[in-house]
Amino acid sequence: MNAEAMHGGGEPQGPKWQPIGSHLRRVAGVLVEKAKTVPDSYPMTLNAIITGCNQKNNRDPHLELNEDQVQQAIEDLRELGAVIEVQGSGRVPKFKHLLYQWLGVDEVEMAVMTELLLRGPQTVGELRGRASRMNAIPDLNAMQQILASLIKKRLVIELTPAGRGQIVSHNLFKERELNEIRARIGSVSAASTAEDSDGHPARSPSPASAGSVNTGGVTRDMLAEVQVDVAELRAEVSRLREELRDLKQQITG
Repeated sequence: MNAEAMHGGGEPQGPKWQPIGSHLRRVAGVLVEKAKTVPDSYPMTLNAIITGCNQKNNRDPHLELNEDQVQQAIEDLRELGAVIEVQGSGRVPKFKHLLYQWLGVDEVEMAVMTELLLRGPQTVGELRGRASRMNAIPDLNAMQQILASLIKKRLVIELTPAGRGQIVSHNLFKERELNEIRARIGSVSAASTAEDSDGHPARSPSPASAGSVNTGGVTRDMLAEVQVDVAELRAEVSRLREELRDLKQQITG
């Protein structure tokens, strides 16, 4: 655990996470993201947190939280032991997260959890590309090991079966919200396998034909690999845009 992980003061404690609402998840995700990507702007003022919560890039869904909503989210997180107020250089209060202790995760696991908190359910390939903007994740095998650890800690859940295009999520949703997400992801997944492009019932390929060559000489496995690569490239572009935006902020002050 690096110096960033130890910020917050006090002795390390065991994980004490619990499901939290969308505003709390957004504030928590912003605090970790900025601590990792623009440490010079961390700890964060209330106004900076509001801006981070409402920015359009690297956020899903887009929110328009006001000062009262963000202030309440911070207070709720403080009561849960996930955030503390610290004395800044001036009179404006600033805030730090205690999410390493609160969640019981290491540095790379925290990067993965942060992307899930900021964006919600996503494919493993997308998640790896996006989390790598904070901490390097060399390949999908490394990503699977990280997810296995988070699943064991019950912090991450699998929304679709393992394999190409698998969708995962954090487990901090409250029960009703999680049930709605499961239903939505499940219906989309079922629809994609139930009908072909002409609306006809789709047939699962037999084991013998699963890797067969299509008319273009490309196997289904090759197509699946390309889909993963595309998802990672999109996430990498998003990461570079975020770094450019943060760099502009540092330059302009």
